[in-house]
Amino acid sequence: MIEVKDIKKSFGDSQILKGISTTFEAGKTNLIIGRSGSGKTVLLKTLLGIHTPDEGSISFNGKIYSELTPDEKRELRTEIGMVFQGSALFDSMTVEENVGFPLKMFSNKKKNEIRDRVNQVLERVNLVDANKKFPSEISGGMQKRVAIARAIVNNPKYLFCDEPNSGLDPETSILIDVLIQEITKEYNMTTVINTHDMNSVLQIGEKIVFLKNGLKEWEGNNEEILETKNKSIVEFVYSSDLFKKVRESLLADADEEENNNK
Repeated sequence: MIEVKDIKKSFGDSQILKGISTTFEAGKTNLIIGRSGSGKTVLLKTLLGIHTPDEGSISFNGKIYSELTPDEKRELRTEIGMVFQGSALFDSMTVEENVGFPLKMFSNKKKNEIRDRVNQVLERVNLVDANKKFPSEISGGMQKRVAIARAIVNNPKYLFCDEPNSGLDPETSILIDVLIQEITKEYNMTTVINTHDMNSVLQIGEKIVFLKNGLKEWEGNNEEILETKNKSIVEFVYSSDLFKKVRESLLADADEEENNNK
């Protein structure tokens, strides 16, 4: 679990995060959503230690990050997996080499142990027989699965994903969402996803934190978000005709059920 307490972060005279408190739970897909400029990317980078908060604290399983020694911080980083927006694979490396890279960097495993672990995670993300291919030789969806395999190869406790569906078609996006949710439960990881994809919100939003102007405007799950009367979240989520119709249908069903129970 990751616990965030009253995090504030400014750049010059501009305060981006204005006192955010929340928790991201293990074994669940925790989503951060919000419009551009809401602070969600800065929050994600602060969780990752790229930015240092001006005030507040971030705890990883009860350990406050700012109180860790340099060695403890390095150890924590080995427990973190990251899926970048553009996959960020090494073009000059094969799929097998890309996935095995963290093991070479952060473990003492032998070559055969690395090979076995790489094959294991590639099979888990449904990428058998792709070991010797280069990123340029596989599709965008396959590249994303390679990125996920690389992120989990070290058995991380924490998984961070920055816009994991960026650039993918809707069908492939759903497959990636399902895969991330499945491995989150299998590994019991604390998974935090920065996204603007409303399909992801409805499909895998077990915990959703909605930011607006650097503040936590709302939090809940993918069922509660469909029923909330919070004006800001309603305007954000239901900006498309599709989601307006979904909301109207759900509210109509809820009213009918309430009337039947009277």
